[in-house]
Amino acid sequence: MITQYSIGIILHGSDYALDIFSQDEIEALEVFDKRGKPYLRDFTDSTERPANPEEIVRQLYLYRLINTYQYSTQRIAVEKAVWFGSAIAKKRADIVVFDKDDPDTAYIIVEVKKPKRSDGIEQLKSYCNAEGAPIAVWTNGQQEVIMHREEPNIYREVPQLPRADQTLAQVIDEHVTIDELTKRNKLVTQKLTLKSLILDLENLVLANAGVDAFEEVFKLIYAKLYDEWAAENWRRDHIVEFRATGETHSDLYKKINGLFHKAQEQWPGVFLRGENIDLTSAHLAICVSFLQDIKLFNSNLQVIDEAFEYLVTQVAKGAKGQYFTPRPVIDMAVKMMNPKQEEYVIDTAAGSCGFTLHTIFHVWGGELTAQRPEQWKITYANNSVYGLDFDPRSVKIAKAMNLIAGDGKTNVYRVNSLDPRTWDEEAQRGLRPRLRHFKDTAENQRNEESYRFLDFDLVLTNPPFAGDIKDTRVLSQYELAKKWLGVDIENLTSPAERERYLADPFRNAFTDSGYWDKKQSRDILFLERNLQFLRPGGRIAIVLPQGRFNNITDDTFRWWIGQHARILAVVGLDVNTFKPHTNTKTSVLFLQKWNNDPQSGPLCPYANDYPIFFAVSQYPGKDNSGEYIFLRDENGDALLDLYGHQIVDHDLYDIRRMLHQQLNNVLERYKEDSEKCDQYKIRFERLSGYLPRRETIAEQFIKFAMGQKLSFWKEK
Repeated sequence: MITQYSIGIILHGSDYALDIFSQDEIEALEVFDKRGKPYLRDFTDSTERPANPEEIVRQLYLYRLINTYQYSTQRIAVEKAVWFGSAIAKKRADIVVFDKDDPDTAYIIVEVKKPKRSDGIEQLKSYCNAEGAPIAVWTNGQQEVIMHREEPNIYREVPQLPRADQTLAQVIDEHVTIDELTKRNKLVTQKLTLKSLILDLENLVLANAGVDAFEEVFKLIYAKLYDEWAAENWRRDHIVEFRATGETHSDLYKKINGLFHKAQEQWPGVFLRGENIDLTSAHLAICVSFLQDIKLFNSNLQVIDEAFEYLVTQVAKGAKGQYFTPRPVIDMAVKMMNPKQEEYVIDTAAGSCGFTLHTIFHVWGGELTAQRPEQWKITYANNSVYGLDFDPRSVKIAKAMNLIAGDGKTNVYRVNSLDPRTWDEEAQRGLRPRLRHFKDTAENQRNEESYRFLDFDLVLTNPPFAGDIKDTRVLSQYELAKKWLGVDIENLTSPAERERYLADPFRNAFTDSGYWDKKQSRDILFLERNLQFLRPGGRIAIVLPQGRFNNITDDTFRWWIGQHARILAVVGLDVNTFKPHTNTKTSVLFLQKWNNDPQSGPLCPYANDYPIFFAVSQYPGKDNSGEYIFLRDENGDALLDLYGHQIVDHDLYDIRRMLHQQLNNVLERYKEDSEKCDQYKIRFERLSGYLPRRETIAEQFIKFAMGQKLSFWKEK
């Protein structure tokens, strides 16, 4: 073998990879020099072929067909012409395996020429429909899709190819345990995303199924989560049932719809009682086949959240200027604000409740599994974490995720956070325990009627930016909707006023005109509303447009903030952070509400001069198109953390600390299995060698906070 023609070098920079192949398969491929160029020999007939990326993947798959699946070379053709109607098409199928009883009939067609998933599947379907092949395979070496063509344009995914001595029915009719599902999980083994699978389903089924894609995918995810939970917690055989195992379409529908009903019983309040899956039985079979070999329960539900972000943003969220917050940004904010078990947390524009879920994981110790949480964890999730949002789909997602994390109870409500007068009885009843209590009886009664002031310890939120509020009934509830006038010290005739101004000119720079503006930006009102949710000494992390921090016209806004809270930190996010949905430049503002009374809450005594932590993210974890940038090894393969997630390359928090926490969790979980513990330790050491060494924002802030002796980050 000529070393300068290593397979890794040839594949570098292409859309092809070697992830699905074993080391033995890769080593079986010989690359040699021919007239100064790399060549290889075809495994079917020893033809010498140029060793380009596509050919390497094709030959490796041929080797697998011959050696693993035991198909004879006499049954295999390469570059076979495909018939479309009465003429031979110019296009040729990459690999065709013929039927054992009819050498002229295609049994399996493999496509490698189109390395992009959606393009490859479409090309493959056209070949199979033209040739009548019942089995279709697409691969680019990183991912693999195996489908059974049941009838024209009806394809369902199957877990593996049948061997030459097996029938397709034998492959389909199998029982899989939750442990086996973990090993097969395509989100890990093929580095897929749930979003990519939903895109496949849109192309194959959902676009023409006459159903609401969001609702039906949501139902399937809900049913599958329940199935994994049940297999982990109470089925003695630990068998997962969310699978197509050769039964009729109608029987499969009954099984999956039954799982959906059981999920509603286990985690009620998200769907209407008696609601059913609305997909036809044939369409459902396709969807199940594509979802059955992925595992949804992982340490933070991120795979589900990413899929819902895609579905919801497609429908509505973008028009309102509200986008799901990338999880690295959420984790940075949570780590900086350091929520504790005894504290109450709320997100007033919750979306899918990413902030609150990751707060739960932070307090729990970093992970969520399908196993039932310990009682103290359930109590915390049930009683201490709240979410509000007005978008019905977001609320549906948030309720589902919090129900699952909290084992059957949630504090997520569909309300307009800015207008508490419109809150329904359910929301009022749920938030009543968190109402602020005042010593003055009349003031206390007004608050019990208005729900204006509450007593949360922490607000974490990314409010919508788009649109102004013009409703005078809403504007009249906010100081930031008023017209504020700058103070001209030369015109101050009262000695007391002049003395007050000179004592603290910043605090007394503006005065209330007594009038309200006709409109105010939504995010500005959210800032004031969030402070109303906080007890004295409580703290906020809020995503805001960058202009709020430097526009001349927002000087009143910045002044007003300084009167009500200490500015702890401002973290500038990269312009790519919220792509592909928007290129709005944003920053995260961190505040702690002033408090001089230790009986009212954590101390944060007013000061007119104090240090502020400023940082700008240099590594946002996303590229210009909004795709995540993942850390990779020397072969260009994405690194997976100890839970099997791809690791985003960013500077928002220390990835090493995250991996340390994961290692501690898995060592505790498998403490009786020393061999498995040693394997995780080796993986940890290997991963550590690839991690960049750079200063990270959350950890630098923690040092700052401890140095300032902030109440929530005091030295232990």
